[in-house]
Amino acid sequence: MAEVTAKLIQELREKTAAGMLDCKKALIENNGDIEAAADWLRKKGIVKAASKAGRVAASGLVTVVKCDNLGCVVELNAETDFVAKNEKFQKLVADVANKALELQGDFDATLEAVKDDIAATISTIGENMNLRRVAKVSGDHVYSYIHNALVPGMGQIGVAVAINGNDPRIDEIGPKVAMHIAANKPEFMTVADVDPVAVERERKVFIDSGATNGKPENIVEKMVEGRLKKYYAESVLEEQPFVMDPNQTVKQVVEAAGGKLAGFAYYVLGEGIQKREDNLADEVAKMLQ
Repeated sequence: MAEVTAKLIQELREKTAAGMLDCKKALIENNGDIEAAADWLRKKGIVKAASKAGRVAASGLVTVVKCDNLGCVVELNAETDFVAKNEKFQKLVADVANKALELQGDFDATLEAVKDDIAATISTIGENMNLRRVAKVSGDHVYSYIHNALVPGMGQIGVAVAINGNDPRIDEIGPKVAMHIAANKPEFMTVADVDPVAVERERKVFIDSGATNGKPENIVEKMVEGRLKKYYAESVLEEQPFVMDPNQTVKQVVEAAGGKLAGFAYYVLGEGIQKREDNLADEVAKMLQ
């Protein structure tokens, strides 16, 4: 059998735009023959899909699926809003989300299970698509909210929140907490979840701002505590003023309903996506290590 080298993989990738792992597999299957490997990729429908792969996919849909005590938030991207309205794409989103739920929110396992379906849909529709991320929450009750829904259960912001407890009042407050999360976008669930580095940075920024200049040490400490309290009220779900009753925190509202927050997740469609510039030679070399 011919040796499958980095040079061969790079040559086939440049010829077909297929992924490196697909190129390596094609070359192995075809004893290092570039032309035969390229034909093999075309027969598998990989080349047509891969030719779209360099294009930025920042549109698409976010969806939430749940069953019993588990919920998953899934973001599947495409290049344009037009494709997000396509029923075939919407079916793909639903299928991928259901597979993510079946696989307990395991991103890698989900991607492996649905990659052929994504490639087939790319070939049919003609736009790059990718499964960007999957998050899961679990608890006694799971509630969801979709903001700017394009179709039921799919939109631009997806939220899942889990609440523990057996009080029937939880069912009333749960969906409202999900809406609150979409509106306020907390970074953490509890104060204990906040990265100590972030707390120290917030403390330093406040002191360096000059707000405490000339104040006695005991006053400075109280001022810093007040600034951190404000920081927690902005970034910690439990400490945020509840959007429907700002006189109470989310924690107080949930506890008044007999519940306790167990977890949350939310995705904003396309948030933070930037086009990557990869060095092909370095990428191939990494794969062969």
